[in-house]
Formats: sequence, C-alpha cells, structure tokens
Amino acid sequence: MVTAQPLPVAEVSRLCGTVLTEVGTVVVGMESALRTALAAILAGGHVLFEDVPGLGKTLAARSLATALGLDFRRLQCTPDLLPADITGSYVFDPAESQFVFRAGPVFTGLFLADEINRTAPKTQSALLEAMAERQVTVEGHSFPLAKPFHVMATSNPVEYEGTYPLPEAQLDRFMVRLAVGYPDRQAETEVLIRRLERRTEEASVRQVVDPETVLAMQAGVEAVEVDRDISRYCVDLAAATRGHGAVEVGASPRGSQALVLVARALAVLSGRDYVTPEDVKEIAVSALAHRLTLNPQTWATGLQPADLVQTLLSQVPGPAAVASAR
Repeated sequence: MVTAQPLPVAEVSRLCGTVLTEVGTVVVGMESALRTALAAILAGGHVLFEDVPGLGKTLAARSLATALGLDFRRLQCTPDLLPADITGSYVFDPAESQFVFRAGPVFTGLFLADEINRTAPKTQSALLEAMAERQVTVEGHSFPLAKPFHVMATSNPVEYEGTYPLPEAQLDRFMVRLAVGYPDRQAETEVLIRRLERRTEEASVRQVVDPETVLAMQAGVEAVEVDRDISRYCVDLAAATRGHGAVEVGASPRGSQALVLVARALAVLSGRDYVTPEDVKEIAVSALAHRLTLNPQTWATGLQPADLVQTLLSQVPGPAAVASAR
C-alpha cells in the first residue's frame, strides 16, 4: 500500500480555505459547522449532525463531498431498512451460476446516513465495522472500503415516535457531533435570494481537490507535532467528565483522542503548525458532549451535556495556568 506524501501545512490550509469558500457559495449560515466538519474529515473521523429538518444538512454534506472530489451516496434511513441495504449482499448470478457480492451504498467516499435514528439498532450497527475498520464483512468475507472513507449522519432530535436512539458505542464512533441551528435573518434571506437567482432547485459546487489530495492533506495534518502540555490538557478535560457528580458515564480515551486530533486539524485550518489551548476549547463541546451520559437526577433538572462541558472548560486549568502554578 502506497502512503500519501504529506502536504505542507500552508498548502493544506490554502486548499481547505478554497474548499470552504466553494461550499459557502451554496450553503449559507453554516460556516462554523462546515469548518468543524472539514476538520473532522482531515482528522480521519466521522460527523454526526443532530438538528431539526430543513436546515440544509444534506446539501452541506453533498457539497462538501463534491468539493473534496469524493464519491457521495445518500441513504434515507427508515424502520424497515436492513443491514444488507447498507453493506450489500450476495446475489445469485445466473450467467455465472454462482453467488456474487453486490456492494451496498457504503462503498463510497462520503456516505450520508440521513435520519439515522429512524432505523433499528441492528441496522445502525451495520455501520460500526465500516466506521471503525474501514471495511464490511458479509457472510465471512471482508471487503475494504474506499480511501478516504467518511460517514456523515443526520439525526432528528425532536421526534421520538418511530425513532431509535443511537447506541452509546455508535455515538462514540462519531468524532464530532454538530448542531447547525436556525440561521439568522440575514442568512435566511440570503438563502431565498440565491434560490431565486438560480431559478432551479439544484445547487452545485465545483470540485477543488481529488481523493488522492485529500489523503495527502490528512497526511499533512498527521505530520503536525502536538506539545505534551496540550495532550495532558485534553486528558484532563476528558478525565474531568468521568469524575463529575452529574455524569454517570464519562468520555472514554477515544474522547480525549478526538479532542487532540480535531484541535490539530483546526490549527492547520488556521495556517498554524502548532496547537493552542483555544483550538481544544473550540472543539471541546462537539467532541465530548455526545459521549456523556448524565445520571437520572441531573437529567431531570434539564442540564445538557453541552452545558456541562462548557462548565468544565472554565474549571479545568489549561497549560498556561498549570505552568504558572508550577
């Protein structure tokens, strides 16, 4: 297997800026979410969008895939969806007089599982191997997925009838969880104006890079060194969630790893070859909140995991504060 040669940080930052600018021509009011989603992709992770319908999450995923040159497939999740509808299955080929494997939609560069919480846990779990191992196993045979391969999923948090909460193990596989939120008045007006000017429902972006370049960009991010104090800060934040009285299950080591990896990608997006505590703080809620399970007493008070992470950010001393104390 040939490893992609890492691109310089300045080049990765420039290409990322071009990608975000191109996606911004059709997606309005999602600058922060798109930046974080791109950082998660650069870090090799998967993204979960959890927000109400109609905010442009599917358009954002498709546009990001197009700009990155990745093959894109979208699967609408429904209660009757089967694991084979995602991974593929063996079918009988009369011409060959044998069973042959027919690949499912997961064999792509960027796979969008739309409203993933509408399908049963058995089907949701079909994505776990793909997300963790970049392969699927059908009837004892393993099939590698494309490189790069990333999953984006959307989840509807307001409807509970006919939905299935994502298992904690699967939530933990998403490097970040993002909430888009309603656009402000100016952004929503801009959405309407652009739609009227296009005179068509379809909105398209141009391809900026190709899959090989994306791999080289990811390799460039991997080449960035991270100070040990930053790594300790990420560990301290994750550990603080485990020892908090309001938390039943805290963030695992995968959570602290997500913190440092996405923070490193954010630093590269900003044109830096070093990570600052502000990079970690910027991504902390998106990387940790969905990994927390609050105890029943805290849940009844209405406290949200995101609020708890924000509180911990103000309580856990950063590298500068630790150095001063020493």
